[in-house]
Amino acid sequence: MIKVGDKLPAGTLFEYIEVEGEGCSLGPNAFDITKSTAGKTIALFGLPGAFTPTCSAQHAPGYIAQADAFKAAGVDEIWCVSVNDAFVMGAWGRDLKAAGKIRMMADGSADFAKATGLTLDLTAKGLGLRSGRFSMLLKDGVVQALNVEEGGGYKVSDAETLLAQARKLKA
Repeated sequence: MIKVGDKLPAGTLFEYIEVEGEGCSLGPNAFDITKSTAGKTIALFGLPGAFTPTCSAQHAPGYIAQADAFKAAGVDEIWCVSVNDAFVMGAWGRDLKAAGKIRMMADGSADFAKATGLTLDLTAKGLGLRSGRFSMLLKDGVVQALNVEEGGGYKVSDAETLLAQARKLKA
């Protein structure tokens, strides 16, 4: 499993772009993880799936509510990563009114989750390999803080925990 001090693995995440511009076409666009994290501080949180009860009611809304506080703490972008396709992540972002606050990044084949070792196997429940619930703070693609939930809980990967870590990093 990835740990503090490790660089994120190379790979691609996908984001549904609502408005064409700056080299991005309307619809799903591929983003190179290494290039997209270069020179930035990013708050990244991973979830098992879009539109799931805990993720929709608590996890993602906590980050949306704290978006301005993250910016004030020196965070350039907030990414929500889940094992869904870019269309689903785009629809979920619209439903949550996340535009301009959180980038809804798709890891459709679970390649990112597998590369980081942050997977949750829900095959027995018919859901396949998913992302575990976690949060991390990245600086130039290097993990500065990592919070991994055990047993499907929601105690350490919340926005408040990661925001406190971002404020410490800025200090």
